[in-house]
Amino acid sequence: MRVLVEARGVTKHFPLGRGKIVHAVDDLSLTIAAREIVGLVGESGSGKSTFGKALVGLHDKTAGEVYLEGERLPQRYTAADFQRYARRMQMIFQDPYSSLNPRMTVGEIVGEGLRLHAGTSGARAREAVAGWLERVGLESGYAGRYPHELSGGQRQRVGIARALILEPTFVVCDEPISALDVSVQAQIVRLLGELKESLGLTLLFIAHDLSMVRYVSDRMAVMYLGSLVEVGSADDVYFRPWHPYTKVLVASNPEPDPRSERQRATIPITGEIPSAINIGVGCRFATRCPDVMDVCRTATPGLRTLTDGGSTRQVACHLYESPGQSSPAPPAPSP
Repeated sequence: MRVLVEARGVTKHFPLGRGKIVHAVDDLSLTIAAREIVGLVGESGSGKSTFGKALVGLHDKTAGEVYLEGERLPQRYTAADFQRYARRMQMIFQDPYSSLNPRMTVGEIVGEGLRLHAGTSGARAREAVAGWLERVGLESGYAGRYPHELSGGQRQRVGIARALILEPTFVVCDEPISALDVSVQAQIVRLLGELKESLGLTLLFIAHDLSMVRYVSDRMAVMYLGSLVEVGSADDVYFRPWHPYTKVLVASNPEPDPRSERQRATIPITGEIPSAINIGVGCRFATRCPDVMDVCRTATPGLRTLTDGGSTRQVACHLYESPGQSSPAPPAPSP
């Protein structure tokens, strides 16, 4: 397995003044192999988008390092750095309504990267734009339209074409389907899968919908309040979650079949989400965890690599033994 992107202890804090700090991302480490799709899930405010933006340089990192194909990326990007890395890393943004310049035509939006980073303009640029519009399912004639003339799904296709026209190797997809209708979501996910196969793309796919993430991803990483709590194959994490938070997250994901939904066991959860400002010691999920122990309130668990029943994954939870020891079967969900 060739590692394409590696995050080592990436941290992003936002100072508020008077000694207060928002811990958006704390000491997060994750590797993404070439041609792999890693799904990043978690509640709103867990730091998913902040982490994705830190990977591609849109947020300066407070601490930690990011490597692309073994090359250490800058802590703080300059204009020259964006020029250097834009052809290798791109981002598809969440909101297709606000991420496109309303004063530019579709052709100008999609072709802007070619002009800025590849020096391509004129007929060659127009030909490339037309080709990419058709590749994402839009007619070349859309190049003369403005964003307000397009539907949400069409706008997101424009955003995908804009990100991929430079043929990057790594793309962060920041909830690219959350603002779209369900039928359009399926179309966009299929399109991303087809482009991943044809272009050999490596993707970090950020989303709320666990079932969609399981469908599109090779591995799934679960994030809670700025930290990873579980990482493993998408099927393992979705069907056999180990961390208490992952179990709650999976149990809250609705079933499409009403009969299955009525018969499904639920996991009750109480308590409040801690503030991301000046977080103290202990597990961040301790205030809501149905399996909380005394140690959870005094010691912060680290990610541990565990193997059980043929499944290997990383889990940050005091319910599991230390690395290097045989792992018992994960505890069953609390009733």
